Amino acid sequence: MSALLTIIRRDLLLVMRRKSEVLTALFFFVIVTSLFPLGIGAESALLRKIAPGVIWVAALLSTLLGLQRIFAADYIDGTLEQLALSPKPLVLLVMGKIIAHWVVCGLPLVILAPVIGLQFDLDSSSLRTLTWALLLGTPVLSLVGSIGAALTLGVRGASVLMSLLILPLYIPVLIFGAGAVYADSVGLDVTGHFSLLGALLILALAFVPWVSAAAVKIAIE
Repeated sequence: MSALLTIIRRDLLLVMRRKSEVLTALFFFVIVTSLFPLGIGAESALLRKIAPGVIWVAALLSTLLGLQRIFAADYIDGTLEQLALSPKPLVLLVMGKIIAHWVVCGLPLVILAPVIGLQFDLDSSSLRTLTWALLLGTPVLSLVGSIGAALTLGVRGASVLMSLLILPLYIPVLIFGAGAVYADSVGLDVTGHFSLLGALLILALAFVPWVSAAAVKIAIE
């Protein structure tokens, strides 16, 4: 666990030295979600109806902006190769980098979501559901996105290729995450949506670190 915590702390320290990259993703999330109420108008019923999809799509794209940072810099300067050669399991080190990415790109979205939801006239129950859905869904986005980030290491046009690989895999999270908020807003039970998001998170935690570590080894070789 010391190796895992060391990787998380290292990546967080590196991010703090490049704060502009983090702020870019956050500003993108805030700007995109704020443009819709301005463009559509102040009709409360319509805003409440589109809020789940708009907020989740913006969160998905904001997370996507930071995926390239998970492995790319370490791959360029040779740090990733040294991590692969270390006696510590590469799966554990990769998991540490994924957790650091979620803390930087996913957790701030969870914190900002209730404030953004107020722009769409969401009630307190819907805001609470939105927060919990993002708390379950954004780790899945970081986990699944790490596969694309690892597979496209050293590839020309990696950002575009990664988007094409990862966006289809994000669709289930988008459907169940936005569906939970919409179901709550119309008075339906959201237990099923949360159960499916939790199942996706458990499956991602069980398999994705191993797949990403294997992809990293292939890229290094």
